Amino acid sequence: MYPFFKCRFLWLAIWYIASTTAAEHPYRSPYSVAYSPDGKMLAVSDRTAGVLTLIDPDACQVIRHIPLEGEPTGVAWPVDRPFVYVAEYNAASVAEIDPQAGLVVRRFTVGLRPIEVAVAPKSGLLLSANNATHSVSILDLETGNQLAWIAVPGEPFSITLTSDESLAVVSHLIPAGRATDPQHAAEISLIDLITRTPVTTVKLPAGSSSVRKVLTSADGRWAYVAHTVGRTSLPTTQVARGWINTNGLSLIDLGQRELVATLLLDHPMEGAADPWGMALDPDGNRLYLSISGGHQLARIELATLHEYLAGKLPDKHPLAQKQPYSPGSESIWLRIKQDPNERGGLVNDLAALHSADLIVKKQLDGKGPRGISLAPDGKRLAIGMYYSGSVLIVDTASWQIAHTISLGQSRDPDLARLGELIFHDGTQCFQQWMSCGTCHPNNGRADGMNWDLLNDGIGNPKNAKSLLQADQTPPMMWRGVREDMIHAIQKGFFFQMRQPEPGDVEAVGVYLRSLVPEPSPYLDPNGNLTASAERGKGIFLSETTQCAKCHTGPLLTDQKQHDVGTRGLIDQAAIFDTPSLIEIYRTAPYLHDGSAASLQEVLVDKNRTDAHGKTCHLNQEQIEDLIQYLLSL
Repeated sequence: MYPFFKCRFLWLAIWYIASTTAAEHPYRSPYSVAYSPDGKMLAVSDRTAGVLTLIDPDACQVIRHIPLEGEPTGVAWPVDRPFVYVAEYNAASVAEIDPQAGLVVRRFTVGLRPIEVAVAPKSGLLLSANNATHSVSILDLETGNQLAWIAVPGEPFSITLTSDESLAVVSHLIPAGRATDPQHAAEISLIDLITRTPVTTVKLPAGSSSVRKVLTSADGRWAYVAHTVGRTSLPTTQVARGWINTNGLSLIDLGQRELVATLLLDHPMEGAADPWGMALDPDGNRLYLSISGGHQLARIELATLHEYLAGKLPDKHPLAQKQPYSPGSESIWLRIKQDPNERGGLVNDLAALHSADLIVKKQLDGKGPRGISLAPDGKRLAIGMYYSGSVLIVDTASWQIAHTISLGQSRDPDLARLGELIFHDGTQCFQQWMSCGTCHPNNGRADGMNWDLLNDGIGNPKNAKSLLQADQTPPMMWRGVREDMIHAIQKGFFFQMRQPEPGDVEAVGVYLRSLVPEPSPYLDPNGNLTASAERGKGIFLSETTQCAKCHTGPLLTDQKQHDVGTRGLIDQAAIFDTPSLIEIYRTAPYLHDGSAASLQEVLVDKNRTDAHGKTCHLNQEQIEDLIQYLLSL
C-alpha cells in the first residue's frame, strides 16, 4: 500500500525526523466544508490545525485562516445570515464568524464536544449535536440563550433541518440498548422545532452503526442517512465474501416517521467502506456521497431511485423481465414493482444499486474524504480530503476533478499520523469492505456491537472494546487470548483485514498509544467530582462492595480474568477480562456480551448473586451515587 515505507528502518527514521520538526507546521485535516450561499467562498474546518479556512473556489486559493478554540468540526453557512457557524469540539461552543472580516464575532455555549451545528435563520435558532452528552442544544440565535436541551440516544453526530424549519433530524454514531437484541441498531431522532420537543426515533436496520451524515430533501419529505450495516451474527470467516460488514444509504419518510428502505452502496466485488459526507443537488435528482474508507466519491440517481422504490420500474427495463430459469430468481426491482413491500430485501442485496445503474463511483486523489458540499448552482462539488490536507473541486457535469486546493503547508506525517490513516483505510481490507475504524469509530472507541471474531471459538460474539490505552492493559480481548496490543493488531490484520505492509502494524500501534482519554461530561464545571460522585467513590473503594479489588490501579483494572456471574448460554467459558473503567461513560452497552444497556443493569439486574462486586445490599440512592462516580471516570 505504501511502497516507500516498506522498510521498517525507514519508517523509524521518518518518525525520528518528524518528531524533531513537529512544531514547525500543523497537520492539515479538512473535516467539514460548506459553500457560502452565493457560492463565492468555501469554509473548511481544519480539525488538527484548529482553524476555519476560507477559500476562494474560483481562484483556487486560501483567503485566510481563522484560529478557533478546540477542534473545529461541523460547519453551517445559512442563507440570509452574514455569518458562518463552526462547532468547536473540545471547547463546548459554537463560533459565529464574520467571513469578510475574518473574525470570531461571538461564541454560543453548548454541550460538551459538539460535532455538528445547524442554523434555522427564519426561526432564529441554532442547534448543536453534542456528542459527549448525548444531547441537542437549541439556542436563540440573537441572544445566545438556551431554549431547550434535548436528550437523545447514542452519540449524536449529524443534524439537519427541514426547509420549513419545523423538524430537526439527528443521526447517532452508535446504537443505544443491549447488543444482544437481534434488532440492535442505531437510530435517527426527530425533534419538533415548534414545540422544541422530541417527536420519535426511527430505528435503522439491525446491525446499523457508524451513522454519520443525514440530509433532508428540499420538500421536507425525505431524510437520507449514510451508515454501516454490520452482519454481526456471522463469523469473520465471511469477510472474504464481503459479508461481515456492508455500507448503506437509508431513506426515511419524514411524514410517516418510518424507514422506507436501506440500499447497499457496495458492489458484490468491492465494498464502500465507511460512508461519511453527503450533498444533494438543487433539484434533488442526485445525491453525492463520500466513501471515506475507500477514498471514493459516489453519485446516486436519486429521482430514479425514488421511482423504482415506488414500484415504477419501466415495463421495458431489463430488470423488469422475468428470468426463465427458476421461480424467485427475478430481480429485487421486479419484486418491488410487483409489491413495494419487498423493499425490505434491498438491505441484503449487494447488486441492487449497480444492477439498476443508480450508482457510479469515482476514485479520488488523496486519502480520507469526509465532508462534502455542493455549490448553489450544482456545478461544483467540494470534498475535504482529511489525510491529504486538501480540498478537491469536482465538476459535476464532467465527473472530473477540476482543482486540488491545499489548505496550507503541513508537516510530514509521523508514525501516529500514518497509523491513523491506516486505521481508517478501507483498502487495507480485502475488497474494501471495512476499516479498523468501522468497528472502532470516534478515534478508536467502540461501535456498540457484538462481533464473532473467532479468537475464542465460533458462535459466541463479544462486544467491541474501546482501544483507548489498550497498550497499557494486556492481555487483549474479552478472553485474554492476545498477549498484548501489537499481537492483537497483527491478528486483526490477519483475520479481518489483509496482509499488512511492513511497518503498518507498528504504525497502528503508535496511533493507538497516542489516544488520550477525553474528560467525562459528568464532572462538574471545574473538572471535579460532583457531591454524588464523591459519595459513590467512597462506596466504590469500600471493603463492603469490593469494586476496587479487581478495578484497581490508575487504569482501574487488575488485568486478570474473573468469573463475575455473567456467562451466557452461548459462552464457552465463564471467566472474562477485567476491563479498564476509564471512559466508561461512553462504552455502553456493558459486559462481555453487551447485554447490559446501562450501569444500573450491570450493578443490579446482572448482579443478583453479588458475583460482580457486592452491590445487593446497596439502596437505590447508593446505586445512583456509585453510577455517578463510574460515569465520571
